[in-house]
Amino acid sequence: MNADLEKLVRLHRVEADLKRTETELAEVPRLRKEIEDRLAGDRARLDAAKAALEASLKARKLNEAAVQDLEGKRSKYKGQLMEVKTNKEYTAVLHEIEGVERDIKGREDVILEEMERAETLALAVKREEADFKAVETEAKREGKALDGRVAQLEEEAERLRRDRDAVAASVPEDALGLYARVAKQRGTGVAEAREGMCQACHVRMRLQIWVEVKKNDQLFQCESCSRLLFYDPPPPIVVVEP
Repeated sequence: MNADLEKLVRLHRVEADLKRTETELAEVPRLRKEIEDRLAGDRARLDAAKAALEASLKARKLNEAAVQDLEGKRSKYKGQLMEVKTNKEYTAVLHEIEGVERDIKGREDVILEEMERAETLALAVKREEADFKAVETEAKREGKALDGRVAQLEEEAERLRRDRDAVAASVPEDALGLYARVAKQRGTGVAEAREGMCQACHVRMRLQIWVEVKKNDQLFQCESCSRLLFYDPPPPIVVVEP
């Protein structure tokens, strides 16, 4: 293969590897956010379960305090029964006592409901805590693995940049300039030719050009996309004796 063409093909492959590496590195913030979002979602579910349990316990305490106040009021009314002087007053105080006792009964029913609800919510909190712990452990594992992958990618990217610069420095200025102009316009400066066709733009080349391209002894540009063409011959067929 022509020396300049060989170097440009190598440069093309190094740049392709570098682009893939940099693309993977660019994905790291999104991957980190996915881990953080998943952890935050489970944290929110745990917080919601705890908040629901806390609200139930608070409602129970409020109703218990209300029952105490009502019981005090009932005792007061019962004391007044001993002081009334007329049947009308007696009936009125009894009516007040009945109303207070209805309120007490209603509050006690709510207390029982909140006790049952709190038991269910306490179990839900335990489940959410176990789920969150598992997700947190997995998030830490994924984060550590991602840190390790980032270190590998950064090391690989640095190596590829050195290789790219070294190869580029070995290419004659005119050939490198041509490659750079095409790469800037097309995204890549080199394309493989296979079966008489440019594998980048998929346009079939003229037969005489295809014959010359296969020799790999000079720089040929695709007549369609202008990329520099190279031919990678297939490996020889190995015949295995029976």
